Amino acid sequence: MTETLATKTFTYRTRLYGLTAVDLAQLDAYAGLYGQVERKLFAAAAAGQDVPKLKSSTIDRYGITARQFNAIAAGLKGKMSSITQRRDGLLKEAEQRIKKAEAVIERLAKKPKAKKGHPAETAAEKRLRLHQLHQKRRRLATLVARHARMKDDAQASRIRLAFGSNRLFSAQFDLEANALADHAAWREQWRDARSSQFMVIGSKDETAGCQGCVATVHDDDGLSLRLRLPDCLVEQDKYLTIDGVRFAYGHAQVLAALGSSKRFARTTSTGKTSRSLTGTAITYRFVRDAKGWSVLASVAVDAAKRVSAPLKSASTLGAIGVDINADHLAVAQVDRHGNLVEALRIDTIVYGKTGHQRTAVYGDAVKEIVELAARAGKPIVLERLDFSKKKAELEDVDRRHARLLSAMAYRQASEMIQSAAHRRGVEVVEVNPAYTSVIGAVNHARRFGISVHMGAALAIARRAMGLSERPSQRIGLVPVRNGGHVTIALPARNRAVHVWSHWAGVRRALRASLAGYYRSAQAKATAPPLTPFGRPACASGFDGATPSRESLATTARPACPQDLFSPWDGQI
Repeated sequence: MTETLATKTFTYRTRLYGLTAVDLAQLDAYAGLYGQVERKLFAAAAAGQDVPKLKSSTIDRYGITARQFNAIAAGLKGKMSSITQRRDGLLKEAEQRIKKAEAVIERLAKKPKAKKGHPAETAAEKRLRLHQLHQKRRRLATLVARHARMKDDAQASRIRLAFGSNRLFSAQFDLEANALADHAAWREQWRDARSSQFMVIGSKDETAGCQGCVATVHDDDGLSLRLRLPDCLVEQDKYLTIDGVRFAYGHAQVLAALGSSKRFARTTSTGKTSRSLTGTAITYRFVRDAKGWSVLASVAVDAAKRVSAPLKSASTLGAIGVDINADHLAVAQVDRHGNLVEALRIDTIVYGKTGHQRTAVYGDAVKEIVELAARAGKPIVLERLDFSKKKAELEDVDRRHARLLSAMAYRQASEMIQSAAHRRGVEVVEVNPAYTSVIGAVNHARRFGISVHMGAALAIARRAMGLSERPSQRIGLVPVRNGGHVTIALPARNRAVHVWSHWAGVRRALRASLAGYYRSAQAKATAPPLTPFGRPACASGFDGATPSRESLATTARPACPQDLFSPWDGQI
């Protein structure tokens, strides 16, 4: 229980108040010079020059210090590296989108055959189909051109980087839609966006972790920042002092990093004594927005002592599985034997919300999950998911599902869980997501009276503990949205192959059953009442309503045998 987790870097932000007109002018000039040098270095890199070799000439030409050049070069290198590393994934995603669009076009191009008992395609349906076909062909042409450009850039090792954002650059071609009076107004906004921030890089062997921006702690734990200005901007004093800096979140972590700086003496092999500093590096980024200037401090933070027992140790207490969905987080807590203890649904509807609002929604949900794990002393288990393939399938899904999936920020939710767990001392484990939804729907949903997503969370937790994933019954009953269920006959299990091969067959059968169910009238009808034997096994289907959070907080094992089915169980 005393083991600590690895160190993790966190960034804390606060707004700067009390800045004078002179202070604002100096910050604006610093940001303008920073942006200018960064763009010049990017142009040199695009021309094939080695950026580190330009250090001396750039320092002399623009009147900056060596540390300021290092900060600009490091920031530019990070931007270029992110584009290069993301390129293969974007190419793969574009290929998947093209393949899906071609399949949709092939389906729309065929005239649907008239079936017995159904009328042939009407004129209105034909016009709609041809309109959709035309739009999909336009979409395909755009995807093909975009893919060709990305492939050409990859082959030529070309990096495209728009300082100021692509969206703002394109705004000049439609001034009215972007609320711009004329091109001069756009140019002013464009220049401000390209020179709106600068970074001051830190090092552990520098004073207060950063010699370019030295923080001083006052008696009231407030901070003063002494920012080193570029030489070309120095008129009287080469330092800009900013008082009254306090971080609403992470202030204690910043103070701890500042207090870790220590000076020590070291004797060399020649007998000479050298004095050095060691501590925690702090990197500052100053950012200007519509409200003024803010400062962001990035600092390495040691994790709290682990409060969760190791997952596969003798002292394990169980695990908490989390299934991240488009509009909620499904949580399932299991004991050390893999039995369900608690199931929760936490809504995270973020469609139509701003970036800050999405962060707040996920933050509240993540806090609740991490606190639950800390109280229970159990690790959190997540799936290793890649939604690029899912988003590539948006070419042929309904609008509601497409909106939810597009607005979903799985990576953001996953990273927030890992960060919060790091601060709280909770272990986070990631597992393969193969067939967890199918296993949860067939093995766990009806058995425990929980949703299929909670069943998936239960399957995720059990997989991390290395427990069995074999089918628990021969006939699958899977709950549906209106409180009813569909029934499928599970294929025979071949024990000579991996159990996932069996679940692949179950998934095919389940998809066919659900497709037939949602095409039928029963999907919109009220589900039939459950028998007394069926109620404990599927409590969510009493009246077709969604169960309350309180009723799901404590889940008991069903009282009826699992192989006892009522006459209503076969109805669809």
